[in-house]
Amino acid sequence: MMQDNDEKIRNMHMGLLIHTLSNQMKRACSDIGGTEELTPIQRHILKYILLTTLHRDVYQKDIEGEFQIRKSTVTGILKLMEKNGFIERVNSEKDARYKRLVPTEKAEGLRPSIMEHIRETEARLVRGIPEDELDVCRNVMCRMLDNLAEKNRENKEVDQKDE
Repeated sequence: MMQDNDEKIRNMHMGLLIHTLSNQMKRACSDIGGTEELTPIQRHILKYILLTTLHRDVYQKDIEGEFQIRKSTVTGILKLMEKNGFIERVNSEKDARYKRLVPTEKAEGLRPSIMEHIRETEARLVRGIPEDELDVCRNVMCRMLDNLAEKNRENKEVDQKDE
């Protein structure tokens, strides 16, 4: 029986495996208390804002780059998050043309449960996997990401030539 399972895993397409893992991660993120009124992508963005603003300012461009989402999509997401009271846009002290994304008190109240959820999820993800195998996995996944990013850059170049 174990041999059948190993064979199934070996024959599974990488895209399907990653997609399935991503779906499981999204389900896990829906368990965070207090975030029921947020969509899954809004939850991810809020987590990013809460974590990153501990160290530096966050701008819309950061969200676009981190999540590989188009500007128009990010604008819509952030407008809803602002409307629902999770973030504020505040003029940058360095450049008035830019607005910093700042978590509100409502969002800050979620920080402890979000941080605990991240710790628990990370621990569950890597449980029983030796560090050297995790290093290989990270390396391979980063290379896959680079491969897809390269394809996206090639597509952009083709689109620009067609214009």
